[in-house]
Amino acid sequence: MCPVDLKRSLGENVCPYIIGPALLSGYRLGFYRKSIRRDCGVLDIVPDRARSVHGVLYHLPLRLSEPLDLREEVPNNGYRHETITVQRDRMQYRNVRTYVVVDKLNREVAPNDWYFNVVLRGAVTCGLPEHYCWQLFDWMYKLQQA
Repeated sequence: MCPVDLKRSLGENVCPYIIGPALLSGYRLGFYRKSIRRDCGVLDIVPDRARSVHGVLYHLPLRLSEPLDLREEVPNNGYRHETITVQRDRMQYRNVRTYVVVDKLNREVAPNDWYFNVVLRGAVTCGLPEHYCWQLFDWMYKLQQA
């Protein structure tokens, strides 16, 4: 979600490809994967009819697909592609690619401070609703305290 972190890992400024905040209905966030590379719990989306997830919609060029898959550990079965529909400004975007954890853990794993900051920086920088940013902060903080 964070354009600064995407630039770091993809080697290209992705800001021109940001469409903006979007809403995914029927899912919730969860930290059900421990990333060895990041040494902490990392985000995932989990089906949940009663919930929704705010995120950032990008229209990335095809040339960034393989580096993004490597970043998300697709070849090592960290994440897999899933096609979803999101809403932005009363418009639906269909056939949107996202990443979903392949082998979910039974319980959530806390993010480390670095990942905590990356998630929040992406949410705030890309204009997710303020109340949602505070919910993210509170949730990640509580996971770290458990």
